[in-house]
This record gives sequence, C-alpha cells and structure tokens, in this order.
Amino acid sequence: MVEWDIRKLQILRTLRERGTVTATAEALRMTPSAVSQQLTNLAKQVGVPLLEAQGRRVRLTDAARLVLRHAEAVFEQLERADAELAAYVHGEVGEVRVGAFSTAVPALVVPAVRALRETHPGVVVRVRETEAGEAYELLAAGEVDLALSLAAQAPAVGDARFTQVPLLADPLDVALPRGHRLAGAGEVRLADLAEEDWIFGGSGPWSDITRGACEAAGFSPRQGHSAAGWTAILAMVEAGMGVALVPRMAAAVPRGGVVMREVGEQRPVRHVVGAVRKGGEDGPAVGRVLDALRTVATRYARDAGPR
Repeated sequence: MVEWDIRKLQILRTLRERGTVTATAEALRMTPSAVSQQLTNLAKQVGVPLLEAQGRRVRLTDAARLVLRHAEAVFEQLERADAELAAYVHGEVGEVRVGAFSTAVPALVVPAVRALRETHPGVVVRVRETEAGEAYELLAAGEVDLALSLAAQAPAVGDARFTQVPLLADPLDVALPRGHRLAGAGEVRLADLAEEDWIFGGSGPWSDITRGACEAAGFSPRQGHSAAGWTAILAMVEAGMGVALVPRMAAAVPRGGVVMREVGEQRPVRHVVGAVRKGGEDGPAVGRVLDALRTVATRYARDAGPR
C-alpha cells in the first residue's frame, strides 16, 4: 500500500491550480527545485508518472488527476477536522459527563443544558443522577467530568485531586402540614418545633444537616420517621406525620397539603458545589458547562430569595 504524504499531495494540487513549478513554489514559499524534488518523490511512491513535459511547462498526467480526485475527499475531511478541532479548542463542541444529586438535576443541570442548546449546541451534556457523596467517587474514577455535590460531602479543600467551584447556597425551609398551628406564620423558629416529630434520613448528609440546624437552635430533633427521598418526606409531612427541613430546590413543585415556611433565626442553608478533576476546569467544553451552571445558580439564588 502507498504511504500517502499530505504535503506532497498539496504540492501536486497547487501545481494543478497554478500551472507552473515556479508559480507553485511562490505560492507555497518553496524553491522550484524543492517543488520538483517533492513531486518526483511522490511519483516514485505511487509508482506512476505524475507530470509530463509540455514545451517549457509541465502538465499533470491522467494518473495525477486520478490521484487528486481521491485526494480531494481527503482534503475536504481534513478541513472538517480543522474546523471541529478549532470549535473544540474554543469550547464550541465536546461531550461533558455530569454527575449530580437528585434535586440539582431539575433545578440546575436541566436549565443549564437548555441554555447550552441555544448558545453552544455542539456541547453535549450527559447527565447521571447520583448520591451527593458518590459524585466524587465517580469523578475520581473518571466516569464523570463534572460533579455536583454538597459542600458537606466534599473532600477536604486541600485534596489535590479536585478543583471545587462554589455554586449556590440553597436555603432550607420548614415543611409543615397545611393544618399545622404555625402554618400561617410568616417565619418559623426551629425552637418552636422542638416537640414535633421530625422526618429525615437515618444517616448521611441530610441527617447531619437536620440535626446540626436543630441543635444550633437549642434542641435535639426527635426522629419520628426516616426517609431519604424528598417525595417520601413531603408525602409524610402532607399526611401530618411530622415536620421536616427541606432545601428550597426540593420543594420547587408545591404539594397542596404542605406549607413551606422560612426559618427565622439563622436561616440554615446547604452549599452546592461543582467539582472537576484538577486541571479539568481548563477544558473548553467543561468550562462552558460550568459557566452555564453558574448563570443558572445565580438566577436561582435571586429567584429563591426571601419568600
């Protein structure tokens, strides 16, 4: 099989366009002897004459035209590769795998994907829903390129494997049954709910967040029921089985029998962070996704201000 040399094919192509070796040399900033040598070498490689004398000029043989007919398809594909590579370098194309915890998907990731489809349709986002803590494991294993998690679940700031990007402080509200004695209050003090049954997971970040907020208010919450999913937690609140601290993201879709009330004293929040492998933030497509997430998070924070 012939070992094709793109540079020599380009010289042959230019000769066809310019008509003489001298003009070809000028166009390519080569010497005429170098042009002739390269074309002679190409003829030896393909095993057929490519040029024939025509007075003081040369003309392409039928074999040379056959070679160029096939080479045009190669040049076209290389042009496309150049264009796609330039777009990749500028973050216009690329695939980014995002691992995100459940409430971050509809609140942050989906709006970011929608925005990117409008501004950078060549950037493809693949979403994988995961637990907040597991997101870092997937990131470290190379199974996702960008992880959305909670600061409470993040590795130490000094962990050399990751770069963390703060995105959002998501307010925590109290979910009360609609018939609760404090359902009509503008704000609720956690201390006023010290005798209530609380609904939260038996372990993990949400258990720690709920216990920490209640203990900061001066009491240890009595766990009436254990659940990890917000659908289950809000269903139990709606049924009057207890109260719960709920991030505003998780209560984006209202339930008729649940009233959300702001916490009046310390206004607890959970911190949402993005993370990439160290150096990954310099990837153009990843940078586009991070920018879109920041924009959505800023808008969310503004819209999710005091109720």
